[in-house]
Formats: sequence, C-alpha cells, structure tokens
Amino acid sequence: MEKDLKYKWAVEDIYADTESWEKDFKAVEKQLDFSKFKGKLGDKKSLSEFLSETEKVSRAIEKLYLYAHMRHDENTKDNVFDALLNRIMSLYVKLESETSFMVPELTALDESVLKSYINDESLKDYDYTLKRILKSKAHVLTESEEKLLSVSSEALASFSDIFSKIDNADLPLKSFRYNGKTYPLSHGFYGVYLHDNDRELRKKAFKTYYKAYTSLINVISATYYGNVKKDVFYARAKKYDSALDAAVSNEDVPISVYKNLIKSVHKALPLLHEYMAEKKRCLNLDKMYCYDIYVPIVENAELKMKYDDAYELVIKGLAPLGKEYEKLLRKAHDERWLDVYEGDGKRSGAYSTGVYDSHPYVLLNYQETTHDVFTIAHEMGHSIHTYFSQKSQPYAKADYKIFVAEVASTVNEVLLIKYLLKEEKDVKMKKYLLSYLLEMIRTTLFRQTKFAEFEEYAHASVEKGVPLTVESMCKYYLKLHKKYYGKALTSSSEIKYEWARIPHFYSAFYVYKYATGIISALSIAERILTEGEKAVKDYFAFLSSGSSAGPVDLLKIAGVDLTTEKPFENAFKVFADALEEFKSL
Repeated sequence: MEKDLKYKWAVEDIYADTESWEKDFKAVEKQLDFSKFKGKLGDKKSLSEFLSETEKVSRAIEKLYLYAHMRHDENTKDNVFDALLNRIMSLYVKLESETSFMVPELTALDESVLKSYINDESLKDYDYTLKRILKSKAHVLTESEEKLLSVSSEALASFSDIFSKIDNADLPLKSFRYNGKTYPLSHGFYGVYLHDNDRELRKKAFKTYYKAYTSLINVISATYYGNVKKDVFYARAKKYDSALDAAVSNEDVPISVYKNLIKSVHKALPLLHEYMAEKKRCLNLDKMYCYDIYVPIVENAELKMKYDDAYELVIKGLAPLGKEYEKLLRKAHDERWLDVYEGDGKRSGAYSTGVYDSHPYVLLNYQETTHDVFTIAHEMGHSIHTYFSQKSQPYAKADYKIFVAEVASTVNEVLLIKYLLKEEKDVKMKKYLLSYLLEMIRTTLFRQTKFAEFEEYAHASVEKGVPLTVESMCKYYLKLHKKYYGKALTSSSEIKYEWARIPHFYSAFYVYKYATGIISALSIAERILTEGEKAVKDYFAFLSSGSSAGPVDLLKIAGVDLTTEKPFENAFKVFADALEEFKSL
C-alpha cells in the first residue's frame, strides 16, 4: 500500500511545527481578559468592540485546536499531541468562562433594544446570533450560574474522551485465526470482513470484534450512562423540557421534525422488512444473521479500485454540479486536503474538519471497497460545504448547523449512485448498484433512526430517574433491533451490545441528522438531475448560507421543506422504487 507524502494531509498549511503553535498559544493566552466589557454590552459601541475582539481570539483558538486535533488523530498513541489537545481545550473553557457574561447581559436588555441591535447595519454580521439570543431568553441563567456551567463543561466533557480512548487505543482488537491464516482486526478491517463472501470469515470477525467490546462492557456502560446524565443535567439547568428539547432548540430545529422522522420510519418499516426478506432470499440462507446483512447480494461486483481511480470516479459522478465544483475537488486532491490510508494509532473512521482561517481537511482510512469510494464523495461534500460557507459568510455566520451538515455529503453520494446506475449496462452490476442504493438508505435512514430511538429511550429513562445498566440497555436495544429488521433476520446474541460501539452517541441527538440529511439529499439530487442549472444555483446558495438563518429555513432555499410530509414520502418512494427494480432484474 502506498503511503507517500501525497496521501498525507498538509497539516503544515496550518502550522509549520509545534514551535509555531506554541508561539501562537502563548500569545492567545494573554488575550483572554474581557473584563473591561463587563456590564457595558448595553452600549452598542462596546458590544461591537466586544464581538470583534472575541471573534479574533476565537479564530486563533480554532486554528490552534485544528492543528492539535489533526496531529492527535494521526496517531492517538502519541502523548505529545494529546497534551496539546488538552491544553487548547482548557483555553476553550477559559474563553467560554471569560465571555459567559455576554448572553445574560444581552438577555437582560429590553426586547426593543435587542431588536434594534438585530436591525442595526453595524452589527449585521451578528444578526442571527442576536436573534438566537433573543429567542433563548427563557433558558439563560444568571451570570454566576452561566459561568459555573461553563467551567463545569471541561470536566463533564471527559466521557467522550474516555470512550474515544477505549475505542481507538485500548480496545483489545485481537487478530484471529481462520482456515490456517491469521487475520488482523481493526475498525477498518472489520468493515472489509463483513462485506466478504466467506460467511464463516464474516462470523469469525463479527464475534471476535464484539468480544472486544463485551470485555469492556461495564466501563463502556458506565461511561455512556455518565454522558447521558451530563446531557440531562445541562437540559434541566437550562430549564428545557428534556435533553431532546435542549438539543433541537440549540440548533433552531422544531422538535416536530425529530418526532415526524421516527413516526414516518415506523410507518415505512414494512418496506425494510420486505427488503430484508429479499436479501435473505438472494443469499439463499435458511437463517440470516447480523453478520450477513452487509455482504453484497450480487457477488463479484464490488467497485474495487485504487484510491486515485476512486477519486476520479467521484469527480465524474458529481459532474451535474458543474465545473466550479469539479475544480474544487481537484484542488483538494492536489493540495493534500486528505489523509488517505489507515495507520498505527490513527483514529478510525472518516471525517471532514476545518476552521475559518484554513481550508477544510478530510481524514480517511481508505480500503478498496465500494463503501470507501462513496466515503470520498461523502466527506468531500462536507468539505466543499464548509468551503462555500466560509468563503461567502462572515465568521459569525460561517459555521453551519450540524442539522444540515449531512445534507451536502449525502447529495454527493446520491448523485454518484445515480451516475453509476445511468452508465451501467451490465445487468449484474446494475443489480449490485441498486442493492448499494438500498443499503445506503437502510444504513443512513433506517439504521440511524433506530439509533435515534435508542438515544431518546436512554435520555428519557434518566429523566424519569431510571438508571441505565448493561442489562436494561441491551434488552431495549435488542427489542428495537428486532422491531426494525423484522422476522427475516435472526438477531445474533452479540447485536444487543451494538449501542456500546457507536461514537456518535457521545454527541447526543446527532445521529437523527443523518436520516434527515438523506431525506433532504434525495430531494435535492432529484431536483438537480431534473432541473439542472436552476437547481444547482439554488443548491450552491444553500451551501453558501452557513448559519445565516435557521437550518430548516435554509433547506427551503434548496427546495426541501421538512415541516411537510413530502420529503419523507419522497425518500421512501426512492427506496420502494429501487427495491421493485431490483426484484425485476
């Protein structure tokens, strides 16, 4: 496997070395005193100066964080960058503490004053921030209470860090023997094995993988329980009805969108059951187990290709987005925005990251699978969304809400699969691609909604005073799993522990956004393919909108209204149509 410099991200674009990082760190440390503004934010000029100075410091800290975070993820076993990351997180906490007086002071102002600030041309970069502050009046505490909560965040953030250490450094992922051969096991290789046509290999990998989690299940359970209690504590402290209410309110999303998602998925579960039954039939299995559901229905049709070839394929698939988008894709490749291959200690999975004063970056752990080809498209969707927003919006509005973060990435995946289906003439390969589309929707829409239901159960339990135990979580998760997948799937005993290996659970109520993301993406992609330039123009306007308004409103720019039933119905129609076409081939 090639691992030369061109497959490593250009972290030197941020800082040349740790010495440069240290210089900026020491400079920023001296800029964290905002006491001169305390009690003066009722004066428009003081407010403007305060916002300008905090923006300058925030941008500097974000850049410091990006470097430390990326270097840490290159090798999670390297304590040097672990230390840098901890230090910059302490600066974040100090900044939050030092500026915690802002929201209480502003919410204490008369509503007419806040509205005048919102409409003032000199504060236009912050109008949406001020609108959110006005809307949050009921959830803002006294200055001392807000400061206490801010200081507590450093300690209470440790649950996520603990799980990350368990999952990436301490998890005993041991190699296993099968047919006289030793197979290495990692998060990346596990995904490869589950797609392998050798059923016994899949079974062996599945059981070995879950054995690692069950060996640490008590500490993982205690860590997750602590994380949920943290969420509930903050929601109650801020006077929200629930942790879910707090999460969606903080993103300016109506709670009805979350509830409608789960309700609509429940209604569509017979479609998923039908698909699982078809998969079982195609695989010719008397019993289909959890380690069988990722194997391709169509054998020997994998998009198995080198990374550079995969990247070129992604560029072709995204051609409907136009030449400007293609130029950005090539720029990212040539200027080393991506860190491509798996390495010892490297963080698992894939993500896109970036800050206002840097181009975006992408972490991959590329394997030669169809999934990893689509991961390129997915993560570049994130990065180009970030690029457009940062280019088009002032700093205060550039960071788009997490709610819309999965839209651009999934639009790319949908466009790529549509391109491949259109170009493919071979019936076998076409059937494989249809199955891939079905799997995309199963894993991104149905599976993530299942996760969302589990999160809602976990938080609701704690809110009712019911403790979360290994037994209670496993029992509920197994029940939920059976409900979603139906009678065609025989649930392996290990699957009840699946909740224990989901990193996103440590960012509460995140996963449902994958589901609303693909629902939105399916509508946007269809519009781009049918309407062309007008739809692309609207889509680019959405990509450039940052957080200039609420995310549900911003999606309307691209033609998606999640307050209606239409996008949900469209998504399940795509699934139903693909399943019908698959069965007809």
